[in-house]
Amino acid sequence: MARPRNGAGHHYAHVVGWGVAVPEQVMTNADIERLVETNDKWIRDRTGIAERRIADERDTAATLGARAARKALYNADILPRDVDLIVVATSSPEYFFPSTASLIQDRIGATRAAGFDLLAACTGFIYALDMATAKIKCGQIETAIVIGTEVMSRVLDWSDRSTCILFGDGAGAFVLKANDMPGGVMETVLHSDGSGSNLLTVGTGMRPVWNGQHGPQHVEMNGREVFRFATRVMASATEEVVELAGCSMGDVDLIVPHQANLRIIQAAARSLRMQPEQFVVNLDRYGNTSAASIPIAVAEAAEEGRIRPNQTIVLVGFGAGLTWGATLIEWAVKPTPATAIRDVVREGQIIFGAIQSFWRRVFRYIGSALFRPPARLYGETFRRWTKRQNTKRKDGSQEDEQ
Repeated sequence: MARPRNGAGHHYAHVVGWGVAVPEQVMTNADIERLVETNDKWIRDRTGIAERRIADERDTAATLGARAARKALYNADILPRDVDLIVVATSSPEYFFPSTASLIQDRIGATRAAGFDLLAACTGFIYALDMATAKIKCGQIETAIVIGTEVMSRVLDWSDRSTCILFGDGAGAFVLKANDMPGGVMETVLHSDGSGSNLLTVGTGMRPVWNGQHGPQHVEMNGREVFRFATRVMASATEEVVELAGCSMGDVDLIVPHQANLRIIQAAARSLRMQPEQFVVNLDRYGNTSAASIPIAVAEAAEEGRIRPNQTIVLVGFGAGLTWGATLIEWAVKPTPATAIRDVVREGQIIFGAIQSFWRRVFRYIGSALFRPPARLYGETFRRWTKRQNTKRKDGSQEDEQ
């Protein structure tokens, strides 16, 4: 049992719901053989991956994240209008802005929720979970949705066999809720080392100057160095968070690692002197889904009954930045079974939110059309501004000559 270290109000942030959304399209190792020079045995031996999900034209980080969030709300029996905060971890958003969290907030009808995105690559879900937990523990909010969602297939160089074999698409979500009962998300450790920022990158595609050419926008990785880094920090972060929580490794029932590479997970198990059965592994079916990998793995383990009340679990991840971190959770609260009436209310709030969003767009369009200044006013304003700037420059030149 971890020692309680909560602030005012003694609120604890419990995971009360979870959800997963993955694309329908499956890409096997045999499919990748037709794209690059590789084979199924080579991929399995080096990564443990057999297949991964690939987003189609209907899928984005927002649509997958919204689907996962809706399932999590259903499992928690929480209404969309009761959500106070949405935190999204993603490295593959549809837009720089608006945030993916705002798009998801609109899609699920969480009309009272604030939302923002967080970028910490594959460690992003650990960071996002800590941000939402802190808001609950200090008493500022009651309910939060934390989402990891990725469409990494759109930032891959499909001619680079060292990276295209690794990644997949998907989303996972947690619902966190305040509770006075001890347990839930107890401790988190977060780390960053920018000196290794060049080891794993995805360019923004932005021009180096305003009139330049667009830059690269695909994953580039120094696989050997990332492997060495990962095998070291997976074990150290786990030990650190366990010690911070006042526990021992013998108290840990299950570890859910970032699903990057089976050899990395096996190395962590050896370093921690734990049995392979104590690690949740599903990367053989999904590959590396970056910030989505941990919540997807937790949700599947919970559905399979591997995670049960009164268990102590550790979530641990690493990623670009370089970043790494771990969270210790005491799984204490069972999901509340939904009722038919609550299901109807929940769907009604989602539909009402969509209608409300539609009419807001209509009124915004009408207001813009009614109150838009005439084009000639814009032109006259610009001419006056240009004339003032030319006059200032001319006066400045005359003063310099004098």
